[in-house]
Amino acid sequence: MSIKQQAVSVLKAATPIDKVAAAHKMAKLWSTGQLSLQVETDLPVPTKPGRPETPVLVSPQEVKRRRLGSQAGRVALLHAIAHIEFNAIDLAADMLARYAHSERIAEDERKAFIDDWVQVCDDEARHFTMINDRLTDLGSHYGALTAHNGLWEAAITTSNDLAARLVVAPMVLEARGLDVTPSMIKKLISVADKSSADILEIIYAEEIPHVATGTRWFMHICRRESLDSEKTFKSLLNSHYKGNLKPPFNKKARDLAGMPTGFYQPTTGFS
Repeated sequence: MSIKQQAVSVLKAATPIDKVAAAHKMAKLWSTGQLSLQVETDLPVPTKPGRPETPVLVSPQEVKRRRLGSQAGRVALLHAIAHIEFNAIDLAADMLARYAHSERIAEDERKAFIDDWVQVCDDEARHFTMINDRLTDLGSHYGALTAHNGLWEAAITTSNDLAARLVVAPMVLEARGLDVTPSMIKKLISVADKSSADILEIIYAEEIPHVATGTRWFMHICRRESLDSEKTFKSLLNSHYKGNLKPPFNKKARDLAGMPTGFYQPTTGFS
């Protein structure tokens, strides 16, 4: 079996149990040398990944928000995070299925590229499991509430451009998580939900390397193609991302991830 075949298997898995298992299986098979680098040009990459019957997907405006002071509010927050992590499994698998053989990655760096995204996929599966287990502790589960499809829409809009995918997924969407997670942790601690806060601490610490992975491979492409990295980042963001970058930014975490300040600080002609 090839890395692409296994990544497609992750994408096609519909239930949380199956998708998590497929992600962990891919990590084990790759680490033990059981996946080849063969290119199956006749193997299509799904544009719509496998999904469970629930959660029901609605527009972002229809997703209910509740205060964290109640258990229902904390469940709503954790459910939203579980949905992010579930989508993140697919985003990492799609990165491998779609771009593991991209000519924009130097041939001698290809294994390192695959190493990185297999690790990210494995991490996201573990993060989802931690959050879903915590939802179970609180009397709920993933799928009990509504969610939206914004994260996967980001994959669709960047399905033909590796550099754009790196910008939108890890360098914008995951980096946004670095900005907002510390305040969520503080709020959870303030309402005596240390168990949930501890899980977010783990996820936060491990998302910094994920953003670093995206940044590193974006910079790799820019160096190989003699592109101005800041101008390229902003151009791709303007053409592939619907929203705006919103401060405040967690500069400390972004610095640890190797992201230049000029990428996300507003400048003339850039929203």
